[in-house]
Amino acid sequence: MNVMSPETTHRPGRNAKPLTPVVITIDGPAGTGKSTVAHRLASRLGLEFLDTGAMYRAAALIAIEQQIDPGDGPALAAALRDARLHFDWTASPPRTMLDERDVTRRIRQLDVSGVVSLVAARPEVRRVMVDQQRDIARRHPRLVTEGRDQGSVVFPDAPVRFFLHAEVSVRARRRVAQLVEAGQTDIDEQRVIRDIQQRDELDATRTDGPLVRPAGAVDIDTGSRTIEEVVTVMEGIAREQLPDAGFES
Repeated sequence: MNVMSPETTHRPGRNAKPLTPVVITIDGPAGTGKSTVAHRLASRLGLEFLDTGAMYRAAALIAIEQQIDPGDGPALAAALRDARLHFDWTASPPRTMLDERDVTRRIRQLDVSGVVSLVAARPEVRRVMVDQQRDIARRHPRLVTEGRDQGSVVFPDAPVRFFLHAEVSVRARRRVAQLVEAGQTDIDEQRVIRDIQQRDELDATRTDGPLVRPAGAVDIDTGSRTIEEVVTVMEGIAREQLPDAGFES
């Protein structure tokens, strides 16, 4: 898999003191608002944003389009290594690209959601993804990254780690709203609930990089707060724990 990214856009001036590298991780199950929260937190702090869930969704789309069995880890890993999966970092949030095709919306559709956890459960796929995510962080060293294993596996030494959660019913309503916004109609909410429950089970029970609350992570219930309230809480914690990180004011 070729995840291409230019040098970080947050370069200091010629005579300025270089900014300290910092990675903030946000983990949690599907529908807890990780992507939205991570993007807004990154914007407030002047960091970049990585949606690792989009990477796994793109892998699921590759499986669908190339008719690869979602459980065939070696075949999927080989396809990922050959694919030109990358991000358009000029967009905010970055767009997910396969070759020159923008798949940002396509990877949020229900057929992709239905197989993404099967794809993500394959150790061969996860090894490719973890390597690429760490490579992105080397190129973009001031980063907010979200996913299922960012604070537990990919960046276990991240100085600030969060774990988001919410009731399944709340997460399902959010997912339906996202699908409607993306232009989908005739959405079966019960199917959405079943998909979320299945993903939770698969994510929590896989042997490689299971969904867990990282040790030392700050736990936040997003079901009882608005997005802005969640971001404000997280921003305060990040600024308190990293007072010398050079965050934007």
